[in-house]
Amino acid sequence: MTKRLSALAVSAIIAGGFLVTSVPAHAAAPAGGGAVVAKAATRCDPREMRQQIARLKTKAAQLRRLGEDAAARRALSQAAALQKRLDACQKAEREQSKPFPG
Repeated sequence: MTKRLSALAVSAIIAGGFLVTSVPAHAAAPAGGGAVVAKAATRCDPREMRQQIARLKTKAAQLRRLGEDAAARRALSQAAALQKRLDACQKAEREQSKPFPG
């Protein structure tokens, strides 16, 4: 009886491991070569991103004056996220220009 239960448990673990590792690979959408090139060719526009950040901060200040604290926090968090993306983009461009990053 214990041999059957242990064999059943091992079989279930193996089947579960197989499903866990194989399902995400099948569920992922196949990426064509064009999708990779489009992703690699995307550049950030620092000037435009800085303008967006400034607009969001101005909007947050205006909302705070009007007493809309939740909306102001959302606008500030969007500005912070945009700033983080801008910093990451600029860092990536700096590192890309080096022959041996690091």
